[in-house]
Amino acid sequence: MFRPEDILYEDNHLLVVNKHAGDLVQPDPSGESALEDQIKAFLKRRDDKPGEVFLGVVHRIDRPVSGAVLFAKTSKALVRLNEMIRRGEIGKTYWAVTERMPGKTEDTLVHYIVRDGKSNRSRAYDRPVKEGKEARLEYTVLGSGERYHLLGIRLLTGRHHQIRCQLARIGCPIRGDLKYGAARSLPGGGISLHSRTLEFVHPVRREPVRITAPVPAEDRLWVFFEETCGGKND
Repeated sequence: MFRPEDILYEDNHLLVVNKHAGDLVQPDPSGESALEDQIKAFLKRRDDKPGEVFLGVVHRIDRPVSGAVLFAKTSKALVRLNEMIRRGEIGKTYWAVTERMPGKTEDTLVHYIVRDGKSNRSRAYDRPVKEGKEARLEYTVLGSGERYHLLGIRLLTGRHHQIRCQLARIGCPIRGDLKYGAARSLPGGGISLHSRTLEFVHPVRREPVRITAPVPAEDRLWVFFEETCGGKND
């Protein structure tokens, strides 16, 4: 559930929230409470706003994923941010904790992803396939613990479950991600994938904006990696 202290950045046009693993960004057919509605209700109370509160979802992250999510508080900002997303002008960096070490300490992964709507999962192929969409990301190994490894990831495309299925394809499933081959689940159903930084030019003020989302404080492994690797690839 959203808490006011989850706000990482706010001005008259934008709002960035540090989402908890397990939270929905937008309402879905389940009818469960979603972050979008929770934030609207909070802004209405806090700012004593009459009528409907405007809040536009600029991008989404999967339910079991934590980290920075960007919202627009004005229609002008939403239109401009959507165009920036389309042009690839909003930089997104993720942190992922994997069960295995990749074969290279850094690399660019290129796969062709096919989404299966019935099972709500995607499959990554090494070569072009029918209905496959090209997926590209860059990763760097930032550190390792006794059993797990921290990767910094820069998304170059935005495909369904892209990071999860691409890392699984190279034999490095994300900690807790049973859907993509992890050995065991995590309490609460989350996975160790975190939207770490957002970087872009403000759509109205035209100033550079860079936001870093702290990792989940209740997870000791995340805290270990933030303490030992926090200055890398942020």
